[in-house]
Parts: sequence; structure tokens; C-alpha cells
Amino acid sequence: MPKVISRPAPLTATALLQLMWLASPALPVGGFSYSEGLEAAVDTGRVHDEASAGAWIVDQLHLTLARADLAVVAGAHRAWSRGDSTRIAELNDWVRLTRETMELRLQTEQMGRSLVEWLRTVDAAAVADGSEPDGRIAQLAALRPAPTWPVAFALAVHRTGAPLREALLSHAFGWAENMVQAAIKAVPLGQSAGQRMLAALIATMPQAVDQAIALPDAERQAHAPMLAILSARHETQYSRLFRS
Repeated sequence: MPKVISRPAPLTATALLQLMWLASPALPVGGFSYSEGLEAAVDTGRVHDEASAGAWIVDQLHLTLARADLAVVAGAHRAWSRGDSTRIAELNDWVRLTRETMELRLQTEQMGRSLVEWLRTVDAAAVADGSEPDGRIAQLAALRPAPTWPVAFALAVHRTGAPLREALLSHAFGWAENMVQAAIKAVPLGQSAGQRMLAALIATMPQAVDQAIALPDAERQAHAPMLAILSARHETQYSRLFRS
């Protein structure tokens, strides 16, 4: 008999809207206040126009986001689905311990804490409408010293019921939009340039997401020496717009 290939459940309209909500720069987690080293790259002249800014962000998508945070979101999404608290804690520790500078670690912890508060607010509204409280939010909040952004985001997107690939696309797009907005402010660039950069990121984003989903634990990494150097310099940069 021919082999039957199971397909993921289709994305519902409600899940799609919730993914858009989570990807929005208006999500109150402070993502707009970080440039993840981009501002330091501008300060040193490595990024100075649309072409160099676009290349920088695309490289960061594939060299750091796909191999670290997106892969963690994928792993944590699976762990939340099966209630594996040990795996959740391991992934959270990995994110914290592989942040190569203080400001990058503080960023992931601050955004993780903020998402916990958002999840509590959303869950309280659902409980008021008759739903059962989601005990996993308390489990997330209890991670020490703080829940990290990828692990918290994984729970948020798992709660939507969206398939894993779409969940990761939401994460990647939210990151990309914040990075493009950072480039517009820091280089500076116009809005049309920002839209062209975002189009280039969208074209390569599915590849990065598929890479992250298939990445074995042994190949997950957060090793980006130049980004780490620039981030460390940014911590003492004389004048800056962003927190990282």
C-alpha cells in the first residue's frame, strides 16, 4: 500500500490572527528598543547604507537567529506540547548561557519577563470568559533567573494552536521587522529602503525557518564573534539609541 503522509492541521483564522499579534512591533515586550549589535555596526562604519544594512540583517538571520533562537523556539514548542519541564529548563539555560554579552542576555531576559506578563493578561481574560487557567504560564514564570524570550515565545505560539512552521515564521518576521526599523533609525534610511530590506528578508525567511526546524541539538549554536565584539563595544558606546 502507498505510504500515507500525515499533514499538519491547517492554520485557522484565529490562529493566524494570534500569530500576527505576536509578530507585531506593538506587542508590549520592548523589542523596538533593541538593535542586537546593529547600532554598533553603524557606529564603526560596517553598516552605512541600504545595501550593507540589508546584507547585515540577512546574514544575522541565517548565522545567528536560525541556528540559535529559531531552533530553540522549535525545540521549546515541542517540549511545551508534551509537558516536558526538564527540556524547557534546559533550553532556557542554553539561551542564557550562550548570550555572549551582558546586554544580549539582559535583552532576552527582559523580553521573556514582559511576555510572561502579557500571557498572564491574555489568560486572565480567557478565564473570565470561562476557560481553564493555563498552568504552564506559572511554570514559565518560575524559570530562574528569568524566562528567556525564545522559550516564552514558544509557549505563546503553542497556545495559538498554529503549526510549528507558521509559529517560527511569526517569530522570524517579528524579529526582522524590528531589525529593519532599527536600521531605518540608526543608519538612517528611508521607509522605502526599509520595505526593500524587509522584502529581501521575507524571500529567504522560509529557508531559515526550515533550517531551524531540522537542526539537531548538537548543531545549535550562538557563536558570532564579530557580533559579540560589537555588542560588547555597544555597552559602553558614547551615544546610542538602542539598548543592544
